[in-house]
Amino acid sequence: MKTFLETERLILRELLLSDDEGMFELDSDPEVHRFVGRKPVKHIDESRLMIENIRQQYAENGIGRWAVILKETNEFIGWSGIKLIKEPINNHQNFYEIGYRFIQKHWGKGYATEAGLAFVAFAFKELKAANIYAYADAGNKDSRNILEKLGMQYVNSFEYEGEEHVWYEMKNPNS
Repeated sequence: MKTFLETERLILRELLLSDDEGMFELDSDPEVHRFVGRKPVKHIDESRLMIENIRQQYAENGIGRWAVILKETNEFIGWSGIKLIKEPINNHQNFYEIGYRFIQKHWGKGYATEAGLAFVAFAFKELKAANIYAYADAGNKDSRNILEKLGMQYVNSFEYEGEEHVWYEMKNPNS
């Protein structure tokens, strides 16, 4: 299985323990967490633990979120990728979900869409996924816009962790 992808502006690769400072910058920002539970991390050790957990997902599931590196500067700018979700969400279980999260200064530059398109292709071609799914806080218009740019279709609204969320899906065009 591939351990990295490349786009015009980005390198997408497995998260490394050395990404801890970038992950901390990302996940300690309350604005980044506005639509994802409002629980920013307080200490870099929390980011290190998150990276270890994601690396465990690679071992167990062959996939997980990957670091997004800006080619021009070799800078960690966030994460994106496919994750196997095992717990039930919106009447689905054991499904591939696409997600992304970026350091705030990199918002609005098309990186989430660029990375997302690479991961959609990866999910269908490499993982041979029949479908991929995504969900977002209903109020997160920017995230919903990205999902639609990826070609995902809105399916329904549902409650998750006490908040209204929206569910998107995309079927593998090759199957």
